[in-house]
Amino acid sequence: MKDPSHPKVASPDHSIHELIQQRWSPRAFDASRPVPRAELLRLFEAARWAPSSRNEQPWRFLVVEREAMPESWRALFETLTTANQSWAAAAPVLVLSAVRTSYQDTGHTNQMAWYDAGQAVALLTIQATSQGLAVRQMEGFDRTGARAAFAIPEEFEPAVAIAIGYTGDPEALSLDKHRAAERQPRKRRPLGDFVYDGVWGNVQGS
Repeated sequence: MKDPSHPKVASPDHSIHELIQQRWSPRAFDASRPVPRAELLRLFEAARWAPSSRNEQPWRFLVVEREAMPESWRALFETLTTANQSWAAAAPVLVLSAVRTSYQDTGHTNQMAWYDAGQAVALLTIQATSQGLAVRQMEGFDRTGARAAFAIPEEFEPAVAIAIGYTGDPEALSLDKHRAAERQPRKRRPLGDFVYDGVWGNVQGS
């Protein structure tokens, strides 16, 4: 259980599940602490049970562990932007999430594929929080390079790179802005910015 006084524990306006309160996206990972394989597989078991249109399950996860698969880990690491490499070097596990954008049985475009893949990663992330693991998702990586490095088929689109591990010491981060960000409280838009009553733009409770 995370310390409720930690700046990254959310302070919601309405009561929510404690795992949602505690989930956050660190950059500081403990490089000395690998993730046991059994613990890692639990994350993808959670993703497996995400809902999806027509039960298509359009997500795929390519998992590389720094200790067990150093060459593959390095190949995925090298697709990351320089800013992401500055902290992700400590992550014991990197994951490439890819999305099948067409239905497997018909070949027709699956307009829900990205949405559904996001739900799978969300469940993975909550499961990780329950296990004391941290997850940070990254938009910043070379999709063309990742496709070539791992021979990703045409029908799949690289979506996001994900770092997984145990939270580390923010002081170990090389960039001042990253160290500062680790200590800042989490912020979110108020409900009135995105929840409307009955009519678009009608702020809830107004």
